Amino acid sequence: MRALARVAAGLVVAACVGGAAAARQAPSPEDWRPFDANWSATGERHTLPGEAGRMAVSVHLSGALVVKTGDGLGRGFLAEAIGFDDGRGAGAGRAVWTDDRGDQVFSLLAGNAGEAGRRIVGTITGGTGRYAGIAGTYTFTWDYLLPGDEERIHASAVTLTGKYRRGTGR
Repeated sequence: MRALARVAAGLVVAACVGGAAAARQAPSPEDWRPFDANWSATGERHTLPGEAGRMAVSVHLSGALVVKTGDGLGRGFLAEAIGFDDGRGAGAGRAVWTDDRGDQVFSLLAGNAGEAGRRIVGTITGGTGRYAGIAGTYTFTWDYLLPGDEERIHASAVTLTGKYRRGTGR
């Protein structure tokens, strides 16, 4: 009987230790999580001639951003961005992604927003609702930037990849 009690006690201790180890291995809010997405957008591009044939470009784009992989993110967003390129390759902008609940993810953009084939780097700076405290980075390249009527453009970024993490307390 004592042997059976020892075995039972050993199993209880093993279960507790195993459960504690599993709890320690669970992802913390500070862990980075990768994601991949597609972004198709339309909008307006305005150009201004500059010295030495350089063109300053501003863009305002909006469209669907669909998250293909990435636990903890919504699957679909309305993504809107405003960007500016000074004609010397220094570009900057802002983006906001809004999900179906109205919760938002904010980011800064760096790169040349006015040309196809240019790499853009996004820095996630925060969010609202379920994305409060979010931080991260992502990159994408415009696969095409097609002019539409006059200053209308159509763009697609099918290679949008990044990582994010939630702040403490989320």
